[in-house]
Amino acid sequence: MTITAARVQDKPEIWAQNDAETPMNKEAGSITVLHTWKGETIMTTLHRIMKLLACLVLVTAFSGCASTRTQEGTGEYVDDTAITTKVKAAILTEPSTKVLQINVETFKGVVQLSGFVDSAQSAAKAGELARRVHGVVSVKNNLVVK
Repeated sequence: MTITAARVQDKPEIWAQNDAETPMNKEAGSITVLHTWKGETIMTTLHRIMKLLACLVLVTAFSGCASTRTQEGTGEYVDDTAITTKVKAAILTEPSTKVLQINVETFKGVVQLSGFVDSAQSAAKAGELARRVHGVVSVKNNLVVK
C-alpha cells in the first residue's frame, strides 16, 4: 500500500492523501482529507469542541447550584429545610408553646419565627427552643402576643 500526502492545489490549508490501493476504495486517484486548518486533524478538532462543551455544561451546572446573597444553593436549601423541621418539632413538643399559630422559616441558618402566641413567656420560650437546634445561626423572633 503506497500512501502519498500532498497539498491540494486549490486549498493550500487542506492536506490530502492518495489512497488508490485501500481495500475500501479501489478507484485510483480518490482523495481523503487528512488534515484541516493549521495541520489539525478533524478528530482533534472534534475532541476540542467536545471538551469545550463539557466544560460549559459543568460550569453551568455548578453555577446553578451556587448560592448568592439573596438565593440559597441546593445544599443550603436542604439544610434549612431540616432546621425548619427540627425547630417546628421542638416547639410542638414543648407544652407551653404547643400552638399551631407559629410559623417557622429558615434562610441560610437564620430562623424567623412569626405568628401569634398567648403570652410573652411563650414567645421567649419559642425563641429559646429555636436557638437550641443544631445549625441555627440566629433567631428573629417576630411573634406577637394576642
